[in-house]
Amino acid sequence: MKVAVVGATGLVGSTMLRTLEERNFPVTELIPVASEKSKGKQISFKGKQYSVVTLQEAVDMVPDIALFSAGGSTSLDWAEIFAAKGTYVIDNSSAWRMHPDKKLIVPEVNAAELSPDDRVIANPNCSTIQMVVVLQPLHKRYGVKRVVVSTYQSVTGSGQKGVDHLLAERNGNGEAGFYPHPIDLNVLPHIDVFMENGYTKEEMKMILETRKIMGDDRIKVSATTVRVPVMGGHSESVNIEMEQDFDLAEVRSLLAQSAGIVVQDDPASNLYPMPLEASGKDEVFVGRLRRDLFQERTLNAWIVADNLRKGAATNAVQIAEYILAQNWVPLVPAAVLEA
Repeated sequence: MKVAVVGATGLVGSTMLRTLEERNFPVTELIPVASEKSKGKQISFKGKQYSVVTLQEAVDMVPDIALFSAGGSTSLDWAEIFAAKGTYVIDNSSAWRMHPDKKLIVPEVNAAELSPDDRVIANPNCSTIQMVVVLQPLHKRYGVKRVVVSTYQSVTGSGQKGVDHLLAERNGNGEAGFYPHPIDLNVLPHIDVFMENGYTKEEMKMILETRKIMGDDRIKVSATTVRVPVMGGHSESVNIEMEQDFDLAEVRSLLAQSAGIVVQDDPASNLYPMPLEASGKDEVFVGRLRRDLFQERTLNAWIVADNLRKGAATNAVQIAEYILAQNWVPLVPAAVLEA
């Protein structure tokens, strides 16, 4: 399979390459893509060196699948050009997420919505992904009515500039400048721009994307998103009101048996999800499961995932794996390749 990674030199793009390699995705030809200034740069993949090419060069090479992580403007300009060539584009930006004609996919939740004609597929916001992976089995069993979520989001969610800002501060450079305030030894209740309704764009993403992915506009979501001085992994405190009552033991069992979820819920042994432990892993971790003391049919949960993996690269690769499993892009037999 011929696979392009658009934004291959960036933080998410490099994680996509690593994820493709670790999950042994059947890449027969890699096409690393970046801006003109990165053209010719060497990228290592599965022990081979590949030269970075431009977007137009990549289009002309007609990849089977293109994983995009180069920003919304690039996706708007180029995704449908690739798609017109027959490429399946899986886009990690926010460009297509709420477009009425584009699917917004988390494989554990709604992969079955995809069809062979969906050539531009949107990858959701990182914080939304890990939350809906946990919400979906609960919604199916009990009916999720309302969600109140507060996030604790890593600087890696801001890309390399966010990482550089934190490291600069820790190295004594108080003029790092990327965030509007210091991030080390601080938290910022400010991710993306503020909207007229007082919510940030990141918070509105979680609200709108959750409803679209789960296919239920009745679900009420209230979000507060916060940047914390953590190098990798997003955490979420989630309060979930359900239509039907639940048994905590059944909830633990239900989540433990659900795809992509690891339950870590033994406070007596200090076992609960942490970003440090989720780093480099593809699963969503959930713990601190307990009833709300004052609101009926309401569950409190703590959800953690590596935002560069399941929150971005892994989810995109899993969508590609689903496309492959449906035989929409048939594999070339090994004997043919060898010949």
